[in-house]
Amino acid sequence: MDTSSVISRLRAAGCVFAEDEAALLVDAAATPAELESLVARRVAGLPLEHLLGWAEFHGLRVRVRPGVFVPRHRTEFLVDVAVSLAPPAPVVLDLCCGSGALGAAFTAAVRPRELHAADVEPAAVACARDNLPGAHVHQGDLYDALPPSLRGRVDVLLANVPYVPSDAVATMPPEARLHEPRAALDGGSDGLDLARRVAAGAPSWLAPGGTVLVESSERQAPVLAGVFTAAGLTPEVHSADELGATVVTGTPKE
Repeated sequence: MDTSSVISRLRAAGCVFAEDEAALLVDAAATPAELESLVARRVAGLPLEHLLGWAEFHGLRVRVRPGVFVPRHRTEFLVDVAVSLAPPAPVVLDLCCGSGALGAAFTAAVRPRELHAADVEPAAVACARDNLPGAHVHQGDLYDALPPSLRGRVDVLLANVPYVPSDAVATMPPEARLHEPRAALDGGSDGLDLARRVAAGAPSWLAPGGTVLVESSERQAPVLAGVFTAAGLTPEVHSADELGATVVTGTPKE
């Protein structure tokens, strides 16, 4: 099967970037039979990143296993904001880490003194351990996963929490809703359930002058800023129109 045939099949299946995807699949396949298998599974709706075994994120190739949330390019903005606010040699926490993409991208830009990551999904924890060698990767529900010795020491808290409202999950592309964990997508009735829990716990885990960063939609940002204020954090909303990205940051009030 030549590249043009792959492109035609992908385009017919609705792949918007059929040419780019075809080149990646052709490059990944060692044999014609393997290429046929990859193309058939992509046409059936499997995420490209799960087929390749990696996702491009912030200039890195991040390992992604089946059943693990695929990092979105818009979330690169969260990393950029975090890097701009970070002190030298920070203690960093990647909460709801998924593949560990945020922690890996941050570490490539700013060397942390200590890096912790946590996720509730076992597959994500295993993947993050691959992507974050030398980091402390924990499994559990948000702050419950963390060692008590980390409390009050986190300089940068990255939290790419799910923020899709429950009723809207059914409208997401099949790649996401059928092949990524529901827990990584569903943010509750208004999409901010997990963000509220992150905000509530952040003041006791952040170091003095530390920052928590949470991605949201543009529409949710004013509500999330209010949530941060109620939790004792001073909020700021950051936006990148070209990426369609919105990040709310919070620092503990003096």
